[in-house]
Amino acid sequence: MLIGLTGTPGTGKTTVSNFLERKRHWKVIHLNDLIKEEHLYTEIDKERDAVIADMELIRQRLAEIISGKEDEVIILESHLAHYIADTVIVLRLYPPELKIRLKARSYSEEKIKENVEAEALDVILVEAFEWCEKVFEINTTGKSIEETGQDIEKIIEHILSGSEEELLEYKPGSIDWIDLVD
Repeated sequence: MLIGLTGTPGTGKTTVSNFLERKRHWKVIHLNDLIKEEHLYTEIDKERDAVIADMELIRQRLAEIISGKEDEVIILESHLAHYIADTVIVLRLYPPELKIRLKARSYSEEKIKENVEAEALDVILVEAFEWCEKVFEINTTGKSIEETGQDIEKIIEHILSGSEEELLEYKPGSIDWIDLVD
């Protein structure tokens, strides 16, 4: 089962997926790394310090990687995961906290502003609704890696057991930071 772990850069996707990979031994595919390592992109955007992903090549490569592993939990970690996985968990973070994290990563002011606004406007959540069958949302603000990991484990366990109706606390739309948009 492929589960997308998506969200604005800086919300904790890589950190918590690494934690779950160690704790649960779930396979994690770090999509951004795969894209760069296997050149699954069409061009490099030097101005934005990013690559332009080739989604068709990515889908083909992922089909090869997960072939025969449909019964295993595979987490696809990336801010692009919602374009590929049918079931996704969107990690969210209070925009002022996100700004601090992105500054610590030495993001440019323009890139910080773009990502903080995207988080405040629910951009990835909205895209997930457009692309995915099942969408869950976790507010990571003030949570430890372990707490966020427990939330993800709970969601995945309920999906596996068919008891998703018990996941009301992760129902999308409960987080609203629109008032923070300048």
